[in-house]
Amino acid sequence: MKLINTGTLSTLAAAVLANSAVAQEAASLDEKVNAAFATATGPFVNLIFAPFPGTSFPWIVMWLVVAATVFTLYFGFVQFRFFSHAISLVKGDYSDPNDAGEVSHFQALATALSGTVGLGNIAGVAVAVGIGGPGATFWMILAGLLGMASKFTECTLGVKYRNEYEDGTVSGGPMYYISKGFSELGLPGGKILAVLFSIFCILGAFGGGNMFQANQAHAQIAGIVGDYPGWITGVIFAAVVFMVIVGGVKSIARVTEKVVPFMGILYVGAALVILLVNYDKIGWAFGQIFAGAFTGLGVAGGMVGALIQGFKRAAFSNEAGVGSAAIAHSAVRTKEPITEGFVSLLEPLIDTVVICTMTALVITISGQLMIDPETGRYILDGSSIATVDGNSGVALTSAAFGSSIGWFPYVLALAVVLFAFSTMISWSYYGLKAWTYLFGEGKTTELVFKLIFCVFVIIGAAASLGPVIDFSDAAIFSMAVVNIFGLYFLMKIVRKELASYSDRLASGEIRKFKH
Repeated sequence: MKLINTGTLSTLAAAVLANSAVAQEAASLDEKVNAAFATATGPFVNLIFAPFPGTSFPWIVMWLVVAATVFTLYFGFVQFRFFSHAISLVKGDYSDPNDAGEVSHFQALATALSGTVGLGNIAGVAVAVGIGGPGATFWMILAGLLGMASKFTECTLGVKYRNEYEDGTVSGGPMYYISKGFSELGLPGGKILAVLFSIFCILGAFGGGNMFQANQAHAQIAGIVGDYPGWITGVIFAAVVFMVIVGGVKSIARVTEKVVPFMGILYVGAALVILLVNYDKIGWAFGQIFAGAFTGLGVAGGMVGALIQGFKRAAFSNEAGVGSAAIAHSAVRTKEPITEGFVSLLEPLIDTVVICTMTALVITISGQLMIDPETGRYILDGSSIATVDGNSGVALTSAAFGSSIGWFPYVLALAVVLFAFSTMISWSYYGLKAWTYLFGEGKTTELVFKLIFCVFVIIGAAASLGPVIDFSDAAIFSMAVVNIFGLYFLMKIVRKELASYSDRLASGEIRKFKH
């Protein structure tokens, strides 16, 4: 008995072939779109990340590190002189509940931190240590400490030049302080620079602050539960993100003030457990960090290779000088702009000096980096250090933690998902403020941006991102080009604010509030 006649078989075969052809065409269309996008944006990306001739040191990293050094010297090492005062401000000791603004000092810090603490702390540090060796950690810490002064400068200006509206909401950030500050000083070009910054900020928010995060979160979840379509992760993330961001910065701050401490304690706690288990190796690990910083311990490029990787990681991780954090800090309740400058300088300390260093120490102690027992120098595999299982990036961090805690990859997956989620909600706010600067304030304008942002969450989780992320990263660091250029002209205004506040604090005019 024939269950299927020949005609039906022919039809089925034709349908299968047709579907196969459509699938191949779709795949080749994806490749064509990717190739076309890469071709169109390649020159811009290459310009931003171009190294100095004859080196592998990107000029944009030098731009950020030099600015951080200039601000550190110009403000007399403000990050060390006012560190304890910054802690008091975060605790709320000087907070007047009647001041204008939408969020507390702690909430503003948590929102800004949630935008910077992310995959860079997990995967980026592993890449830096894998290429530059443990010595990269020393230069990463140094760049993080210097970056505290950049944050101080931009976040003080963010509050000083913010727009305060009758309904109690505020808008601030580099687009406002560059346009208003330049106008106040009689300098031309402020509006043009502000528009440029806003465009770069929106592009960065959709890409690195959104699609890349969704993509990496999906990869981590799929690694635990097995492969499944990315759009499912995208839809779930988009729904949760929308529920948070539709309520504005107060809603974002309420979430970040809970998520950021939780994910920070979760990650740092796990690292501390591993360090305690291997307490006998801690002294040796710090020895590797200091020796590697100045000799390289056999890594490619020696001391210079370690320095480049450390500076690069710090610059890309804490975003000091990019200007994004100034947007979050502008929403704080205060009448003293300089106080938020003090609070913000804690950000690179937590992001780079604490969390990134924890990752680097665990990788160094875990024995994942292969050492030649005869020479005591690292074994190279091409331009990077050979690892036990050939891992790099997130996989290297996961293996390092997993070597002491077998179930840690599950904790890491949770950390990546939380980091991705918190980064998305913070960057949605950054992009929104740039959007409203260009297109005007208003509920409809805001809702349009939030809906577009959530659509990009779904695209990011489902798509292959390569060139899009390269372009987005370039846009984020283009923000730094515009922002730091503006800060050089405006830093004298910050110095006046600092002198005035210091005098009033010393005289007792500025005093603590009882809560």
